[in-house]
Amino acid sequence: MLCKKIISEREREVLFLITYEYTTKEIAKTLFVSPHTIDAHKKNLRQKLKVKNIAGMVRRGMELNLV
Repeated sequence: MLCKKIISEREREVLFLITYEYTTKEIAKTLFVSPHTIDAHKKNLRQKLKVKNIAGMVRRGMELNLV
């Protein structure tokens, strides 16, 4: 699938943790990065998946078998 190639491995990890209801701070702590980095990944995911919010991100991720 094309989206699997467009989304980086780190973005996939972030999306996976979002589906398990992790907060930005929890994701940052889990992945050993800053919350600002997670916000950037979330912004990139919204753009790449062409969605408006987290719910859309999770839905599209499931539709594309990314999570």
